[in-house]
Amino acid sequence: MKLRKALGVAVGAVGTTALLNRVLQSRADEFEPLLPGDQRTYRWRGFDVAYTEAGDPDDPDLVLLHGINAAASSHEFHAIFERLSEEYHVLAPDLPGYGHSDRPPLLYSASLLTTFVRDFLEAETDDATVVASSLSGSYAAIAARDVDVAELVLVCPTDSSMGNRNVWVRSLLRSPVIGQALFNLVVSKASIRHFHDDHGYYDMANLTDEVVDYEWQSGHQQGARFAPASFLSGFLDPEEDLGDVLADLDVPITLVWGEDADISPLDDGRDLAERADATLVVFGDSLLLPHVEHPAEFVDVVRGRTAEIRIENEG
Repeated sequence: MKLRKALGVAVGAVGTTALLNRVLQSRADEFEPLLPGDQRTYRWRGFDVAYTEAGDPDDPDLVLLHGINAAASSHEFHAIFERLSEEYHVLAPDLPGYGHSDRPPLLYSASLLTTFVRDFLEAETDDATVVASSLSGSYAAIAARDVDVAELVLVCPTDSSMGNRNVWVRSLLRSPVIGQALFNLVVSKASIRHFHDDHGYYDMANLTDEVVDYEWQSGHQQGARFAPASFLSGFLDPEEDLGDVLADLDVPITLVWGEDADISPLDDGRDLAERADATLVVFGDSLLLPHVEHPAEFVDVVRGRTAEIRIENEG
């Protein structure tokens, strides 16, 4: 009887969890892109990859590659997108598995996303300047070995996020009931705010309710957990060393760092700048998102006008 009762409780708990998962997903409306511009689709290897385009097509191409987290998408560039489109032909994709792009239940990997970046640059741009954040900085650097780019502007780039790869964690997060429930906790509004408070924003007054709502909506779309499951288990970390890749490139490289960043500390930026003979630009009062908290100054960096910005090392 005790075993039967325990099984009944377990089945009931699973059923309740599944119901809560469905309720949360039903509350996630079909969300509109946060970036202003023309909404495009790039068909790639069975994916419909969404991207936003703005600016004069005759201006130099500029590609914005968002960083990787549980609720990542091109919305990361909301503070600088319009400013950049005044001088550039700007394209900002949602990486496969994120945002408004398709999110099939694949085993996402760093090689998949790196290949996407390479193919997108080759197909949609001509000698583009590439702005890439966090892990996407590694994808852009690796892709730049095969595709002509004018310049790399990398924001707190890294080749390591979650440490060693963990198949068990990935399998758990991909599971249909418990995994979905755990992921719902990760992308709850409280969790989103906690992450940004710890690592993203120096001043939480810069985090708007609109962005939190958008990230919550994105995190509760169908299939939203599959790419982050690979991220949170270490499978989106590239195998190649970022410093070695950057050092081998014959491309102008600017590294942009938040002085107070902790996940990717400034010492990492100094080391990469030295190894790659790159320019290191440091923003005070900033963590991982200097382009969000100091948009006008960041746009000046992209444009090459850095007189008022602290440059620690010039390559």
